[in-house]
Amino acid sequence: MTLAAPGGADRPPVIDFHAHFPVGRWRRELHPITAEYARRRAQRMRREWDFPEPDRAQEPPLSVEEAADRWAAEVDRYGLERVVFVTGRDNDTLASVVARHPDKFAGMAHHPLDTPGAAGELKRAVEELGLVGYKLIAPFVQHPFEDRAYEPVWEYAASRRLPVLIHFGLLGHAGGLVHHPRLNPLTLYTVASRYPEIPFIIPHFGSGYWGEVLQLCWSCPNVYVDTSGSNQWVRWMPYPLSLEDLFRKAYETIGPERIVFGTDSSWFPRGFAYRYLQDQLRVCYQLNLRDEDIAAVFGGNARRLAGVTRRSC
Repeated sequence: MTLAAPGGADRPPVIDFHAHFPVGRWRRELHPITAEYARRRAQRMRREWDFPEPDRAQEPPLSVEEAADRWAAEVDRYGLERVVFVTGRDNDTLASVVARHPDKFAGMAHHPLDTPGAAGELKRAVEELGLVGYKLIAPFVQHPFEDRAYEPVWEYAASRRLPVLIHFGLLGHAGGLVHHPRLNPLTLYTVASRYPEIPFIIPHFGSGYWGEVLQLCWSCPNVYVDTSGSNQWVRWMPYPLSLEDLFRKAYETIGPERIVFGTDSSWFPRGFAYRYLQDQLRVCYQLNLRDEDIAAVFGGNARRLAGVTRRSC
């Protein structure tokens, strides 16, 4: 049964362009004091958002096939058109997940940029495995993006107009990473301006680097933002900033054709973070965005970037 959503039957088709298939994600080893601080803040966040505890202690753990089927059920339950997983253990694992439910899923290559033969692996992931983009985490990149060693990757992505989603800004929950030479999205400027054929997507509205994201988007028409996650980083800015502020400024400056909806969903039993869809749709309706622009943000732009056809939900 499809749940009612803001707008009811008039809700536009929704593609979640930023989810993580739940087979392990990045974690840092933390000092016990910091780890306890992170645990308390994560617990408080779940209370704030009314989210359940993760299934990490489930025995036996879900198999890849079971998790894929459970996520397929989420797509049906919430009346989604498609979910794009940006990570899933490795490229082959994620490709097998997509192949299990090709009408409901799409996936991105996510091997490190510093992998030997990274361009060849990207080509294999796209042309043999059927993945539709490339996901990177900026502070995991060892050298500046314009380093000559990375040129084959950018040239291949440009030749395919392949979307490249790169996480900049704060990484992880409390106790996470806040300092690195490539944490700032402006470090992408040289490559983004040199390869305008590549759609670069910066998730979470820049996760603490909102001003820098706007500057990059002003200069480079191939830079997009995704809306994924709780965006609680706004509470740690030195000036008042809300989800409504983010949407309003992005709409007025970047434009609806370069805003892409996502949730950052992953673990069970939460599954699809429906609360994020509710909040973001409500903000767009309150801002009186045009129906066609809302449809672009919540599905049309993702459909175009991923190169997938529209699916009847």
